Amino acid sequence: MAKTELKSKAAKAKAAMGGGKGKKKKWSKGRAREKLVNAVLFDKKTFDRLLKEVPKMKLITPSAVAERLKINGSLARRALKHLLKENLIRTVSYHSAQGIYTRATNVEAEA
Repeated sequence: MAKTELKSKAAKAKAAMGGGKGKKKKWSKGRAREKLVNAVLFDKKTFDRLLKEVPKMKLITPSAVAERLKINGSLARRALKHLLKENLIRTVSYHSAQGIYTRATNVEAEA
């Protein structure tokens, strides 16, 4: 039988507390996304691009317009309302969270 070392209560407590600690875990900082700097108002150039490009898109959503023209979401929603009023696009489905539009075709005009 192996001979055990006699320790005082204080020595045992100290050994129990200090044993498993080791080094503290260091958390990684993670990857920070690059912040988008989108326009909040239309300038002439962007507004012309809106009138030219967006009515030709097959699937038109505020997110797609915001990403393509580098404008913020609320401006994209207002722009789509403007295009809808001008009959350049038509609604497929509208929900408060996301509107889905498509280009206005001649089939719609004939029917």
